[in-house]
Amino acid sequence: MMTTDHDTFGDGGYTPNAERDTALLLEAFVAYIADAVRERALPDHLVGDLTALHRELEDANAHLVDDEPSRHNLRITLALVAAYRILLPHLDREDTIALVRDAIVEPLGAITEAATAAMLDAAPDPFAAIVALSKSREEKSFGRAFTFVRPADDDRRYLLDIHRCFYHDVLVANSAPELTPAMCAVDLNWIRAIDPNRHGLRFDRAGTIGHGDSHCAFHFHRTDPPEPSRD
Repeated sequence: MMTTDHDTFGDGGYTPNAERDTALLLEAFVAYIADAVRERALPDHLVGDLTALHRELEDANAHLVDDEPSRHNLRITLALVAAYRILLPHLDREDTIALVRDAIVEPLGAITEAATAAMLDAAPDPFAAIVALSKSREEKSFGRAFTFVRPADDDRRYLLDIHRCFYHDVLVANSAPELTPAMCAVDLNWIRAIDPNRHGLRFDRAGTIGHGDSHCAFHFHRTDPPEPSRD
């Protein structure tokens, strides 16, 4: 999951700030749920209940924290669990899942897409730039609670397979694996920013753990012609 704002990309490079990014995402998530509660004339106390349950879940799941990135990713994932449990008695299951998904995807969707597009547009080599961004986030935003396998990493391809997803692990531990596709959907915000004709690269996501596959396949391919040989 790549979540960001315009300040995240300075001069085309990625500057991670987990505290800021997590706070921004959670604030937007709760605000979206609050708007939905008002629009659907649901009880006003639900937003406060969500916040309280979120804190309880953080305490109950603290043992799942393995490193600093997982501390932030745990908070984000448990916000979905809290919202799901609070809303489920008032909405049908599919509507609740859809609302939780929209709350994590939509609030920062446009700004994430725009920031990613701006980064790619400004980069001398968009393929190299997005691969560097991916590698930075693998280390600084995901950490060792995720398991990454790289079948290819060269000037033409960066094939990243995720064989362990911490988001899914947390949701399974909290009896809500059906929410994993909501976390998968967040990636669509930055994926949409990639224009093969403009950026000389394409991105393929053939499957995800959240949709029942054995691993998540994040595959970047350079599409512009290779430089001619100087031999």
